Amino acid sequence: MRLLVVLAVLFGSTSVAGVPPATAAPPAGSLWFDDPTVTVRGGRFTDAHGREIVLRGYNVSGETKLAENKGLPFASVADARKSATALRALGGGNTVRFLLSWAYAEPERGRVDTAYLAAATDQMKAFLDAGIRVYPDFHQDLYSRYLFDADSWYTGDGAPKWAVDAGNYPDESCGICLFWGQNITQNEAVKRASYDFWHNAHGVQDAFLATAQKTMDYVRQHVSADQFKGVAGFDPYNEPHAGVYDSGQTSRAWEKDVLWPFYEKFRARMDAAGWRDKPAFVEPNLFWNANLDFQKQEGGLLDAGKLGPRYVFNTHFYDQKAISGVFMWGKAADGQYVNDFRTVRDRAAAAQTAAVVSEFGHPLAGNVSDKAPTVLKGMYQALDSRLKGADWWSDPAASGPVLSGSQWQWDIYNGRHRELMNGNPDKVLTEGDAWNDEDLSAVRLDDSGKPVLRQDARLLDRLYPSATAGTTVGFTYEDRSRDGSTTLTWNPVPSSLPNVQRLVGSGQYGLLLWRSNGGSAPTELHLPASFPTASTTVVSDLGTVHAPPAYTSTTPVGVAEEPGGTGSRRLLLTAPDSNVLHYALVTNGATAPPADLLAAARSELAAWAAKEVS
Repeated sequence: MRLLVVLAVLFGSTSVAGVPPATAAPPAGSLWFDDPTVTVRGGRFTDAHGREIVLRGYNVSGETKLAENKGLPFASVADARKSATALRALGGGNTVRFLLSWAYAEPERGRVDTAYLAAATDQMKAFLDAGIRVYPDFHQDLYSRYLFDADSWYTGDGAPKWAVDAGNYPDESCGICLFWGQNITQNEAVKRASYDFWHNAHGVQDAFLATAQKTMDYVRQHVSADQFKGVAGFDPYNEPHAGVYDSGQTSRAWEKDVLWPFYEKFRARMDAAGWRDKPAFVEPNLFWNANLDFQKQEGGLLDAGKLGPRYVFNTHFYDQKAISGVFMWGKAADGQYVNDFRTVRDRAAAAQTAAVVSEFGHPLAGNVSDKAPTVLKGMYQALDSRLKGADWWSDPAASGPVLSGSQWQWDIYNGRHRELMNGNPDKVLTEGDAWNDEDLSAVRLDDSGKPVLRQDARLLDRLYPSATAGTTVGFTYEDRSRDGSTTLTWNPVPSSLPNVQRLVGSGQYGLLLWRSNGGSAPTELHLPASFPTASTTVVSDLGTVHAPPAYTSTTPVGVAEEPGGTGSRRLLLTAPDSNVLHYALVTNGATAPPADLLAAARSELAAWAAKEVS
């Protein structure tokens, strides 16, 4: 019963007001329309120009859960910069969920460690300066490492020692547990400590909220105004679980009567810290969307009403069946997760807000790691579209908006840790993520200290619409990622479009359909490294071109660097009309295709779009 529910109790950071920094210039390579401000409007993330925004990236990083770097994601700002550049250039990310540690932020009750906050903020700036949006997350798992004995099989992270000492909890024991996540529901120390937090026993929740406010205030005052625009919001609490329900209480009632009031308190703290215009990324009960029936609990913030622009519906998804090694024997296939992610989309739509899947992933080591290439491809496919590949071309209007998401995780120290588990010098962890036998990092450092990917670059560095000037009708991306030596093609171009099929060949391709909004800011698609400008072909109603030219305001199809100076690039499509259906096929499948093939492919796509999208 694999319960790898990578639980992350987002606990507050710490901070004291400081001197506002001097105004910093926007990231290198920024163009006139590059404003990183994120708002929620009409159930979508939007920017200052009203474009739909997709937040894609990684969690940075599980290193925060360890003691070796004192609760920071990186050993130094230099490592943070190196990681940010690689995340943008190798991983294709434009956003990170940035982990913080309550234990290090408030090591003594009521005392915020400004040295920790300063170091964390400096590391955060490395990502903001690389053109990467950030939303902080006070991370916890199993409430706190201080609940666990020095010789325990497991550990936790999150709450400081003083908060644990206040509770006088029983000696921790998970009983018969195969996976660390089972501690959530089986370890009495974890259950009681979680219960006490939600009921503010010993004033621990009040202390957390105060520290969170000080942290947000510190960050706001120690980044420039331009950098602060790139802070997308704050994640108040990761994977919340009651620990213990009161007599007769249901998971839904707990969300309504306990969890939601906490979020309202956190929202007030955000406002007081100067984060009024940034949303809270709120998450329902941990098990609301579990894909094991015996683990699933009713939830989804069903009684919170219309969340609107001040809250984002924030959830995680792990395929517990696949992770179990028992409930799913084979590998993932086309459309494996479209229903799971459709549930996320529908719940956010009902709440009238945007959605983000702030954690998803799969182990890269161990007896189920062979499933990772297909599981991750299926999850990215479900982020891109409501439809499986076999259905996409016949019903693209049902594809819907693209979901935002942050893969777990991006830890450059993977396999190179030196963590004393629970402070035990006889249990020094070096392998994987150095935390409860996890190994999910998409990146590591090679012997020269250079970040390199541990997963197929075709899977991670993806074509996606980072900003759409209008309303997304549908999007699909065939990454042609590999499972060993097998190329996974789940969305081939249909034979009814022979010229498009010929143009794409065995290459990668993406196709975006959107209705324009009348603005002058262009639609943007991230171009993976596998789409060098000289090998990229665009077939669109806005123009058909091989090796697109450099962007100008009068160039309907052009290429430019993404902000941040990392070398990553974007395709820019300018359509200053309003409520007009546009399409753009982007492929690296043909070298210098002949003009007649481009014209024929454009004719096919135009007829197909007119037929399939009314």
